[in-house]
Amino acid sequence: MRRKLEKFVDPLPNIPLLKPDKKTKDGVHYEMTMEQFKRKIHRDLPATTLWGYNGQFPGPIIEANRDEPVHVTWLNQLPNKHLLPVDVSIHGLDQLPTVRTVVHLHGIETKADSDGHPEAWYTNNFQKTGPVFSRKTFTYPNHQRGSLLWYHDHAMGITRLNVYAGLAGMYILRDEQEKSLNLPTGDYEIPLMITDRSFNADGSLFYPSQPDDAAENLPNPSILPAFNGDTILVNGKAWPYLEVEPRKYRFRMLNASNTRSYQLQLDSNITFQQIGSDGGLLRKTVEIEKIGFQPAERIDVIIDFSKAAGQSIALKNDLGPDADPNDDTGDIMQFRVTKSLKNKDRSSLPQALSVIPSLKQNHIAGIRYLKLVGSADEFDRPLLLLDNKHWHDPITENPRLGTTEIWALTNTTNFSHPIHIHLVQFQVLEHQPFDLEQYNRDGKIIFTGPPVAPAANQRGWKDTIEVSAATITRVIAKFAPYSGEFVWHCHILEHEDYDMMRPYMVVDDSKTEDES
Repeated sequence: MRRKLEKFVDPLPNIPLLKPDKKTKDGVHYEMTMEQFKRKIHRDLPATTLWGYNGQFPGPIIEANRDEPVHVTWLNQLPNKHLLPVDVSIHGLDQLPTVRTVVHLHGIETKADSDGHPEAWYTNNFQKTGPVFSRKTFTYPNHQRGSLLWYHDHAMGITRLNVYAGLAGMYILRDEQEKSLNLPTGDYEIPLMITDRSFNADGSLFYPSQPDDAAENLPNPSILPAFNGDTILVNGKAWPYLEVEPRKYRFRMLNASNTRSYQLQLDSNITFQQIGSDGGLLRKTVEIEKIGFQPAERIDVIIDFSKAAGQSIALKNDLGPDADPNDDTGDIMQFRVTKSLKNKDRSSLPQALSVIPSLKQNHIAGIRYLKLVGSADEFDRPLLLLDNKHWHDPITENPRLGTTEIWALTNTTNFSHPIHIHLVQFQVLEHQPFDLEQYNRDGKIIFTGPPVAPAANQRGWKDTIEVSAATITRVIAKFAPYSGEFVWHCHILEHEDYDMMRPYMVVDDSKTEDES
């Protein structure tokens, strides 16, 4: 399909900060345009046609301050023909425009009409809009802890294709607690968006139109049950390198891959000092050698290069299969400790980072047992469902505004799913394994071990969590501060598109039915 690309020949790109269009008493205003453009992904590949926010991949970084609202007008100026093969056999897509977009800011607490509902899509210049579309400008109040969020497309049935084409970017929310900690900043705080892609020899994106083992009766194109690219990109470059000084750096990492999860490690005796996860700072720093990294998760780490002057250190993916000599996905990027130290490193790595009150102290309004289920459609394609319900089935999860619930996510499939709940940051309570063979025989859950507490680096605020096969993962969340219709789904985008996503409704008892 393509010649083998040499690793570590392109420098890591800086992702530019987006400048505000204006600041007013009600916050900061931005305009962002989705456009088609060309860009070189690797020195030896011809330029690739991509879609991106403001004609960039990744999109520009939006930097925001806690309690300062941000308003973004998201404009679709994409062509009417998709870059990638669109399966119109799902979700009635044959009745809809081929190119539709809507933006979800992942991890934000915002009103439902600014959340990027999958059916709030719109076409170029808002010529056509989806049934839930209500506004062109989205408002993000930012009344939450500092953290790394990310924005990406969320259009019904084609999220996997729109994100793969390049519609993803990062959003950094700052707060005073983080600023008080004397962490590495400026040139020493570096965002890393990690993705995987495949390319044709002419540089164009490769995404299969059908599964490898496609039956004759399958639609063409037909959705895939999963897709892992063969090339790892960081900030839009294939296997880049970064020259660093012998000092501490802070890396804000995002797994923006469709399907691929990673097991991050450094090929040296240097460890990660993890200070944050999806919802911002952890309670305390966690020293860790390997970090599991599911699609949509964020990790905030300090890497100390002070004793590594002159060395080259690779960021590795321990899940890249070693057995296949043609598989290059065991490498992610390279750090070269070749710069001289500009100034003395005065940043610090505090042990105590932040206060995270446990939600277990709250009154628990209810426990929901929600199954992750595998089935098949009329073409015998894998069809993955939440609680055995399709997207268009009536809403069954109706938490009351301001109440706290436990969701027991029960994975009856034989592989992991990263589950994301919109609106809320939750806490992981425990994981508990059960006998999947027994369940498949008679539907009974027989536990094979006691509940296991989350790993130390998963004990902060989360909005996406790996639910392992044959495991119940219990999470606890307070459903606030907004009522309305939101969604929860698997963040393997091929699963989310078909059909592992469900709407849920946060009900405000103080409103009449007409008001809500």
